Amino acid sequence: MKDYKVMGKRIVVFICCILAIHVAQAQEQRTLSGKVSDGKAPMENVTVTVLNTNTATITDKDGFYRIPVATGDELQFSYMGMKTVRILVEDVTRILNPIMIPDVKELDEVVVTQSRRKSQKDLEADYNEDPKIIRTAFGYLHADAAPGRLQIMKREDLSIAALCILELVNGRWPAVTVFGDCFKGGGVTVRGNTAIYDIDGLIVQDAPLWLDVNSIDRITILGNLSLTTSYGSIGQGAVVVINTNSGNRTSKGFVDKAKLRNNFYKDDALDSEAIKKNWPTYKKELYASESFEAAQAKFKELANTHSNSPYFFLDSQAYFTKEWDRVDIGEDIITNHFTPYAENPVLLKALAYQYQEQGQNKKANDVYKEIFLLRPNYAQSYLDMAKSYREMGSPEKSASLHLRYNYLQQQGFMELDTTGFGPIMDREFNNLLALEKDAVLESGKRNKLFIAQEDFDGTRLVFEWNDGEAEFELQFVNPEKQYHIWKHSLADNAESIAREKAFGYNVMEELIDGSLPGTWQVNVNYLGNKSLTPTYLKATVYYNYGKISQRKEIKVFKLNLKNVNQELFKVQSVSGLVSK
Repeated sequence: MKDYKVMGKRIVVFICCILAIHVAQAQEQRTLSGKVSDGKAPMENVTVTVLNTNTATITDKDGFYRIPVATGDELQFSYMGMKTVRILVEDVTRILNPIMIPDVKELDEVVVTQSRRKSQKDLEADYNEDPKIIRTAFGYLHADAAPGRLQIMKREDLSIAALCILELVNGRWPAVTVFGDCFKGGGVTVRGNTAIYDIDGLIVQDAPLWLDVNSIDRITILGNLSLTTSYGSIGQGAVVVINTNSGNRTSKGFVDKAKLRNNFYKDDALDSEAIKKNWPTYKKELYASESFEAAQAKFKELANTHSNSPYFFLDSQAYFTKEWDRVDIGEDIITNHFTPYAENPVLLKALAYQYQEQGQNKKANDVYKEIFLLRPNYAQSYLDMAKSYREMGSPEKSASLHLRYNYLQQQGFMELDTTGFGPIMDREFNNLLALEKDAVLESGKRNKLFIAQEDFDGTRLVFEWNDGEAEFELQFVNPEKQYHIWKHSLADNAESIAREKAFGYNVMEELIDGSLPGTWQVNVNYLGNKSLTPTYLKATVYYNYGKISQRKEIKVFKLNLKNVNQELFKVQSVSGLVSK
């Protein structure tokens, strides 16, 4: 393997130059505009503020506003009786049409009261999404429902420089003190009483100095007698509860959240034929062509009236490439109308998605390089490039991108993420090393490489979207017709979306562990993206994940039909994609 330390230093200099250019560009102001509504009618007198500045305006009687911004600014929309909306301004942000929702505090209190009565199954189902839940040897606890104050800290809230659990805990909780050190041993005391330790359900009395602090996902200290009673006499003092990343599973494996809820699918999603009926008129006319010559003539006719629509040309590229197997025609369409894409990473990403779906991996790689230059500070740029190089058959370049990203994090040039993007990036790198280490490493170093054992066995689904403003809901229906929904909207997950923008990524994964074999169905309800443009969603399905027989399929969906459940695809946990 190459000397990545030397390479890393050169890379840092290169990245610093790019980041300097990016910062200069970010400081350039532009005018952002849009319309604020409550989902039904425009809202007048909504205050629109650029946070940490003196810049503000209000919406007019039609809900419209205009305000000067720069990339990196945070825009706030506030109105009495409505929940405040905050949106980070990205490089492509020109139009924002937020929808505000009522802030009903009475209902919030009712929800909190009900959350105290959630069953253990409910808490187990919500664990991954709710950072206020922690798992103990005797069940799950919710910070809002526990008697007394329960402070749960996530990995990103803790010091990454800690050598052991003692340094990690020290000074983090009131009335908690630490004695000893990470070398000679020690412990944790709460109000003078020595604590025991609950590590993923394993109860020990001595401080677990052997525990890798980087593996900790959540941690809390139980000092209330009502919380420690279950531990008996040894837990009278206090209990340090630790949840690790590797312990995030039930005794039966990964949790199928659908089975833990009484949600039954009603077969209400639009199928492919119904979706086609809602296609744009130009797309219907193009696909109605009965011959290649007729298709060419129709395209020329439509291009005259849709010359300003980059989405028309994306649709046309896909049409000639897939329907007529004319890659050359598809490429000419993009080449001859490339201007709208040139400096727009959102459009470029949609194009890269299509190239990947079509198996044009070199072209996709070229596009991802352009996006990388536009967005060198986005974590997603490194993932996209790493995956693209691997698809091209260059695993060593893919590994180099992963190492570059890790090096920049270690040097403080990019922020460390351990909950959202980080685990996905780690899984990708580990999979690369596990399956292609012979191509990545020199023969003398292969036996020295430590590869973490994959903690998942089944079908892995990875979803990526080109627009950070996109709001949608993914519905996962299991073979018994029960489902759960992953929500990506400001109304439901404003903090998660803010985190995505802060780190610069648009990706999530869903793991199907095969405990319930049969046909799974994935649906989407598109809620819009605040700029009245389509969003492109890429789904990558990995079968036999982590095994030598691993294979994948890429599907790309153009989302523009709003507020209706639509079928994306069906998947067999073993045999493969069965529809679309």
